[in-house]
Amino acid sequence: MTHTLLSNMMKRRTLLQNTIKMFGAVAVGSLLALSSAQASVGEPEKEDLKFGFIKLTDMAPLAVAYEKGYFEDEGLYVQLEAQANWKVLLDRVIDGQLDGAHMLAGQPLGATIGFGTQAHIITAFSMDLNGNAITVSNDIWEQMKPHIDKGADGKPIHPIKADALKPVVDAYKEEGKPFNMGMVFPVSTHNYELRYWLAAGGIHPGYYAPHKGDSSGQIDADALLSVTPPPQMPATMEAGTIYGYCVGEPWNQQAVFKGIGVPVVTDYEIWKDNPEKVFGVSKGWADKYPNTHIRVVKAMIRAAKWLDDNNNGNRPEAVEILSRPEYVGADYEVIANSMTGTFEYEKGDKRDVPDFNVFFRHNATYPYYSDAIWYLTQMRRWGQIAEPKSDEWFMETAKKVYRPDIYALAANALIEEGKMVSHEFPDFTTESGFKAPQTHFIDNITYDGTQPNNYLTKFNIGLKPDTEI
Repeated sequence: MTHTLLSNMMKRRTLLQNTIKMFGAVAVGSLLALSSAQASVGEPEKEDLKFGFIKLTDMAPLAVAYEKGYFEDEGLYVQLEAQANWKVLLDRVIDGQLDGAHMLAGQPLGATIGFGTQAHIITAFSMDLNGNAITVSNDIWEQMKPHIDKGADGKPIHPIKADALKPVVDAYKEEGKPFNMGMVFPVSTHNYELRYWLAAGGIHPGYYAPHKGDSSGQIDADALLSVTPPPQMPATMEAGTIYGYCVGEPWNQQAVFKGIGVPVVTDYEIWKDNPEKVFGVSKGWADKYPNTHIRVVKAMIRAAKWLDDNNNGNRPEAVEILSRPEYVGADYEVIANSMTGTFEYEKGDKRDVPDFNVFFRHNATYPYYSDAIWYLTQMRRWGQIAEPKSDEWFMETAKKVYRPDIYALAANALIEEGKMVSHEFPDFTTESGFKAPQTHFIDNITYDGTQPNNYLTKFNIGLKPDTEI
C-alpha cells in the first residue's frame, strides 16, 4: 500500500471520527456516501441539476458558483432559473421540478412543521448574513422626521427605531385608515424583522391563527402586513397600496434611485449579523443524492468565500454578474450601492456599511441550530405555531432541518483538497451548533438559542410560551 493511499485513508478515518463525534448517528448516512476511490467525497449520483432563485442580490453564491466554474469543478452541470415568487419556488422543490433553491431561512422550517405547505425540507448551507432594509414612502418619511433625532451634520441619527413611526400609525388609526406595509412571505426573514422592529417601537404587527382558519397575520394589528413579491415592492409603494416594506436588495436602493421612498433601518441594525437566505433541498432528494449534495455545498462555500475575499474586493465583478438580466437584472449602480459596502438612506445620505452583505465572514455559511431556533421563536411569538412548545421541541425541530453534519463533510473535503484552510471554518470537533448569547438587537434583548421559551417571556408584544390566540 503506497504512502499516499495510506495517508488518504487515515484522513478519511479522521474525518469520519470527527464528524460522528460532533453530530452522532445522524451523520452516518451522509458519510456512507464517501467513496474509497475519492479523496473524501464520492462521485455525484446526479450531474445535471436545476436550481431556483428569486431576483435578489443574496442569490449571489449561486451565480458565482456557476460563473466561476465551482459547480463544474465538482462534476455538476447546473442550470439556474429565476422563479416568480417564494411559494412557486418552494412548490417546485417539493415536486422535484427543482433540485434545490435559494430560500428564505424560514421556508425549510415552516414547510417541515407544516405551516403552509407540508414537506420535509433541509438546509446544509446558509447563503448570507444581513442584506435587508425597511423602506417607507416619501410621505410617511416626512411624517416621521419630526420624531427623529439629528446629528450635528443635520442628518438623522441611526438606527431609527419604530418609535418614530408610532405617532404616524396612531394618527392613521384615529382616522380609521389602515396602515399597510409589505413583506415578501409569511415565513420570511423580512416578515419577522419588520414585526420585530415594529413591536420594539410599540406597534403591534398582528397575530396569525391558522388553527382558527385565519392566516392573515393581522389579528389585533396596528400595522397591516401583507405579501408582495420583492421586485414589485417599489411599484406597489409608489401606487399607494402600501406605505412601506421590508425587502432585500436591490429593492430598497431602487426606491432611493427612483425618488419614491427612504430606507429607514437595515436589518443589520435590527439584529446584527442575522442569517438571511439558505440553500434548501427536500430531505428525500438529499437522501437519494448524498454525494451530489455535498458537492453542491462545496461549490457554494467556495463562491461565498470569493464574494468576501480581499475585503470585498471582488464585489464590483459580482455586481456586474448580478446586474445581468438572467440574474437580478437591476442597474449596476443600484446593486453596487449596497453590495460594495455602502448603503444609501435618504438621497445623498450614503454611509459605510461594510457588513451590509456578508457571504462568508463570521461563519456566515454555517447552518447554526441557534439560527433555526430564533426563527421558530418568532413563528411561535406571532401565532404561526399555535400551541406551546417545549425547549426540547425547538431543538429537535432545528436538528431535523439544519444539517451542520453535511456542511462539515463539505468543508473538510475542501480543506483536504487544499482549496480552503481549517481556520476559515468553525472547529467541527467542538462546535455545538449554537452561537453565544447574542446582544446586538435594536431593543437590547439578549437571545440565547438554548432557552427559547425564556426568550419569549422577554417581549412586551407577542405570545408568551404558555399562551394561545
